[in-house]
Amino acid sequence: MRLLILGNSGSGKSTLAKAVAERHGLPHLDLDIIVWEPEQVAVPRSPEAVRADLDAFIAAHPAWVIEGCYGELIEAAAPASTELVFLNPGLEACLANNRRRPWEPHKYVSAEAQDAMLDNLQAWVAGYYSRNDAWSLAAHRRVFDRHPGRKREATMPLSPADLD
Repeated sequence: MRLLILGNSGSGKSTLAKAVAERHGLPHLDLDIIVWEPEQVAVPRSPEAVRADLDAFIAAHPAWVIEGCYGELIEAAAPASTELVFLNPGLEACLANNRRRPWEPHKYVSAEAQDAMLDNLQAWVAGYYSRNDAWSLAAHRRVFDRHPGRKREATMPLSPADLD
């Protein structure tokens, strides 16, 4: 299994990816880990470094789960995937999921630092539907629609068993 999961922030990507990876004993790559500078909020790494890390992860593992909102990276990884899953539950579900999100120590130095970014995150999540950047609904739709391999779009939560 080489599962690629994309969607808006709060769509359930990380939850599903972690559960599938655990169920099948697969390595899991959250693209946030390679896109942003460690221990810095919203400081991007160079595109060359990010792409090198993505390519290295794919090359190092015969099976994997990769997830993120970065359309350009999803598109780059798609040819190596066995299935593409587009989580598209809608704005209200994404906003609600972000409000319930537990502290992510791999992204924020403290729960307070994460909470301080919630309003900015929620505004960015809402903009997903009107932006036209690589991290938008429009870009995700293009990646999904163009993908020639196995794919599915989910507007309701999926369980790991749905992907067996």
